[in-house]
Amino acid sequence: MFRPFLVLACLSLPAAAQEIDCADAMAQMDLNQCAYDDWEAADAQLNDAYQDAMDLLRDWDANLPADEQGGAEALREAQRAWITFRDQACAAEGYAMKGGSAEPLLVYGCMRVLTEERTAHLTGMVDAYR
Repeated sequence: MFRPFLVLACLSLPAAAQEIDCADAMAQMDLNQCAYDDWEAADAQLNDAYQDAMDLLRDWDANLPADEQGGAEALREAQRAWITFRDQACAAEGYAMKGGSAEPLLVYGCMRVLTEERTAHLTGMVDAYR
């Protein structure tokens, strides 16, 4: 049996596999993808900084009496709260283009900026105390 949707899906594969030149992107879909990629890169750096900070706080906890430990758990809770803040703050910022094709560009741009700020904060904490 002939399935036209399979043919159409296969025809679109080469276009989907093409690399986007983010330095020269002009189409909104490309701009959105580049903003997402930038946020993902910032998020990877944040994950590294968070792990370094967790390692530091676990070391602190290990050297404290049991009833005074809790730094690592406090950081974990702070990070969870920060993620909620970031997601909600950036969703709010996206309302400037709500429903439009540029909404993801605003949201991912905001997420990148806040993520970079959080990374700098965690890195600064580790650098200050190590």
